[in-house]
Amino acid sequence: MKKLLVGLALASVLPLGRAAGFADTVLSYNPGTGYATEFGTGIGFTNSTAAIGEPSRITPGQFGGAVDPFNPPYLREQVVSMGAGGSLTVQFDSPVSNDPSHPYGIDFMIFGNSGFVIVNGDFTGGGITDGSLFASNEGGDTRVSISSDGLTYFTLDPASAPLVDGLFPTDGSGDFHVAINPALNNTSFNGLGLGGFRALYAGSGGGTGFDISWARNAQGQPVNLDSIRFARVDVLRGASEIDGFSAVPEPSTWALIALGGGVFILGRKR
Repeated sequence: MKKLLVGLALASVLPLGRAAGFADTVLSYNPGTGYATEFGTGIGFTNSTAAIGEPSRITPGQFGGAVDPFNPPYLREQVVSMGAGGSLTVQFDSPVSNDPSHPYGIDFMIFGNSGFVIVNGDFTGGGITDGSLFASNEGGDTRVSISSDGLTYFTLDPASAPLVDGLFPTDGSGDFHVAINPALNNTSFNGLGLGGFRALYAGSGGGTGFDISWARNAQGQPVNLDSIRFARVDVLRGASEIDGFSAVPEPSTWALIALGGGVFILGRKR
């Protein structure tokens, strides 16, 4: 009976976890001009499938390791780059809901490869930052558009939508479906190390948060979208890298995950 209970719990929870998960398909990609290239080889970071699925938690290889705000993903198989005039369009197999009850109103996140600069010279685990970033598109400009049907796209209000590939650097130990408080800025992290980052991240895995209610039509008027399944990033200036897209799941998803965990524990006790 124990095995049956566990199996039923997992069968009910896992599909919902995927439904509230990550981008599933790349629909189009244009690298633009000035996209990132690999040091030493000159090969471009143009593997668009790097933006599909879960963002990186580990960077493989001799010089890799755990991804954290000091150590962002940097391999060609981890991130895809776009220079000026470049764009990337992805599809979620399941709808991403526009839900004002989501924390901070954030409905989905985009993950880049920016990282915090270490200013105390300690690269062995005791690094401290002043809040400045490296490998970000600071000084550049991006535009995010969303769609429910893949035909008509609406731009997220530039006055509200943050830069793609800026704050907040990825923390592979966190939850990629939990949004960070968007009121935080670079100064918020001044003088902090890894422990301080994680206290402010409050369990999040980082990423830049976006609210579907920021959608605007061609006349600049708000558009009411219940959900979306498509997202497009255009780089207007500079270069941005993307490691993944994630959706904030609905409260019912978390409740079922918790229920599944409770059934699993009950099964073990029996």
